[in-house]
Amino acid sequence: MPHGASSSALLIDGRPSTGTPLRHVWNECLGAGRANEALRADWQAHFREAVDVLGARYVRFHGIFHDDMFVYRATEGGGFAPPNPLPQPLYTYSYVDKVFDAILDAGARPFVELGFMPRDLATQTETLFWWKAHCSPPTDMGRWVELVTTTVRHWVDRYGIDEVVRWPIEVWNEPNLVPHFWTGTRTQYFELYEATVRAVKDIDPRLRVGGPSTSVFVPDDRYAGEYHDPSREVATAEAADPDALDWQPVWIHEFLAWCAERDLPVDFLSTHLYPTDYAADSNGRAKAISRHVDATAQDLALMRRIIADSPYPDAELHITEWSTSPSSRDAIHDTLFAAPYVVRAFLTGAPLADSISYWTFTDVFEEGGAGVGPFHGGFGLVNEQGLHKPTFHAVAMLARLGDELLADLPHGAVTRSSATGAVSAVFYNYPDGMGTTGLAARNRYEDTRELADVGPARRVQHTVAGLEPGARFLVETLDWEHGNVAEAWYAMGSPLNLSREQTAELREVADRLDRRELVVGADGVLDIDLELPAWAVTSVVAA
Repeated sequence: MPHGASSSALLIDGRPSTGTPLRHVWNECLGAGRANEALRADWQAHFREAVDVLGARYVRFHGIFHDDMFVYRATEGGGFAPPNPLPQPLYTYSYVDKVFDAILDAGARPFVELGFMPRDLATQTETLFWWKAHCSPPTDMGRWVELVTTTVRHWVDRYGIDEVVRWPIEVWNEPNLVPHFWTGTRTQYFELYEATVRAVKDIDPRLRVGGPSTSVFVPDDRYAGEYHDPSREVATAEAADPDALDWQPVWIHEFLAWCAERDLPVDFLSTHLYPTDYAADSNGRAKAISRHVDATAQDLALMRRIIADSPYPDAELHITEWSTSPSSRDAIHDTLFAAPYVVRAFLTGAPLADSISYWTFTDVFEEGGAGVGPFHGGFGLVNEQGLHKPTFHAVAMLARLGDELLADLPHGAVTRSSATGAVSAVFYNYPDGMGTTGLAARNRYEDTRELADVGPARRVQHTVAGLEPGARFLVETLDWEHGNVAEAWYAMGSPLNLSREQTAELREVADRLDRRELVVGADGVLDIDLELPAWAVTSVVAA
């Protein structure tokens, strides 16, 4: 085979390769803001690129049932006159169909999040976001079940049951965050899950349903009761070393126990693993906490143990949101510094989850309204203009890895494709000067630049023996001087509104990585000897 060999014939640094499976948790699912944003041409263009370049297989977002998708129709519609109530609700899916068609036509699938509540079914309205999501229990659980049942049956009729059974169906989003994403009690969320999973399984037991989609790990019992109790956070906020605390998932044990007692299906567990926390001190002031660099892997390992010891040991584990922080105004998201952090977290988390959904693939994201300027700390792998951030290139490099892990290295991985035999690798330099410290959120891009002084560089030396002599490999490096688009924008003077010429210049900068070739020697050995500057990420793939 032209650029590879069977894994058993390859030697990495003189040792036999492991050849263990490598799950691409980084592109199994990507996140997005809300369903209505997916009607935009730029959102769809960014998503098609995420599928084609990053290998995205699923996408998850909020708001399928929000008012701006016009699914639940309790009135005939107003306009200039007051809307007249209908004798029975109607369900219309033209907007949802456009979104789901676009996702499927791009070559991916929806990871369905059922939410939020239509205004006419909500016990409380306009609880969250610029777009005024209604995050409350229903006024009538029977009507909610009818909404869910009608919707899923519509999908089965439109796309076929063999397609829809491949869509994970998640019940709600972050219901522990009261009164924002949920205004009810914990038990009311569990009741919503029970009604929903029974309704979906009544359509076809093969349909996959899970939850509880809770947010973050905490080291205290603020979520131990029916409502969030901020008074329980004080010890966390005032702890000298937060990493020494016992961080635990939210509602997972209680959810599993509730479902087991009622013989409810749980096809997958879902939660969000932002490596951060916000805790209130004794004066009620919120303190932002950034955990150590490997907190994600630590939390995933704990989740795996909990699932293994539960009544649902075969349940999948989907992390349906993950990023360096849960703020859509965190300047770190735009920077080079996030790239090696992301690569490290995904590689260490790969054996432990079925998916880790990066939140989000695009800055077309309006929870707090549109972003202020082209680099405002948005979650996206690309900004609103579609400019590739360093994190985009980092995920693209991971996407080019094979599905067999030949060598799990301290600062990277060497892999092979079982389909083609092609060997590929990725290496990163999350600099030793950071120690075990993670990336704390920053308010402005200029506040992040001090991290550029952290070092040192890292020399990466490895050999891969057993390859075809003369085979060529492309080495692509992202570093401070290459692909650092937000720094180039900063050097422009941080213009709030880009001209067409500035956008074109930044697009070229964003994709100008350092590229060179390596050639396999006559002895069939690929010698990899690279100097990685601090914060660099490097990909090695068959040319």
